[in-house]
Amino acid sequence: MNSFSKVQQSFRRSLGNYHQNALIQQGIAVELVALLAAAPPQRLFNRVFEFGAGTGFLTQSLLKTFTIKALTLNDIVSESRDRLLAGAADQVKSLNFIEGAIETCELPSNQDLIASASVVQWIGDHHALLARLTQQLNAGGWLAMSGFGHDHFHELRALGSEAAAPGYRDADEWEGLLPDGLELVHAHQDRHVLYFDTALDLLRHLRDTGVNALANQSWSRRRLTQFEADYRSRFCVDGKLTLTYCPVWVIARKQ
Repeated sequence: MNSFSKVQQSFRRSLGNYHQNALIQQGIAVELVALLAAAPPQRLFNRVFEFGAGTGFLTQSLLKTFTIKALTLNDIVSESRDRLLAGAADQVKSLNFIEGAIETCELPSNQDLIASASVVQWIGDHHALLARLTQQLNAGGWLAMSGFGHDHFHELRALGSEAAAPGYRDADEWEGLLPDGLELVHAHQDRHVLYFDTALDLLRHLRDTGVNALANQSWSRRRLTQFEADYRSRFCVDGKLTLTYCPVWVIARKQ
């Protein structure tokens, strides 16, 4: 199974549990919209495209903050479609859904805003992605994205996990990736640490949010016991196992 299929399968499997468990991702989406609202003078976008929309955290935050006339949503999981469209149907005049990977699916043109939360870390070639997105933006159009920095899930990587997403980027790396004509307006990053009573609780969190999508492990009782012992020996605070999120926010504008 290739990496795209693994990510797709993981998020499809977690779809029913994601919305109530992905509280970090929800906060990241809200913060992204707040940063965007602080940047442009307008509160109306004629055409908006959101990729990797998932269960609608970013979609709903955008709709609460801005007036949007035409909204196109995208996700690699086809089952996201009905939930996303139902959540936005009474708030926009034109609403569409495109299934597929953002690297290869057909993109809507003449967009005033392209947005995405907690997605770009799954994409390895950010140069190609940004060039592709910039082509679809109108002059003066906005790009608002969040991903994760290199410190993200450092505990898992230190313990030998090979499931890291391919596109971790710190905030100070993004300006150098932007194509000509796309100007960086804002970039920053933060750290959020979650605490779990047991390794099983931590692994359930990863499963229910799909964030360890490239993992390829089967967990026997013996392996789980050893994993917990190793984790506690290195990443334990007051009896709790830590898991570090390192979100990065990027706002840019097409000249």
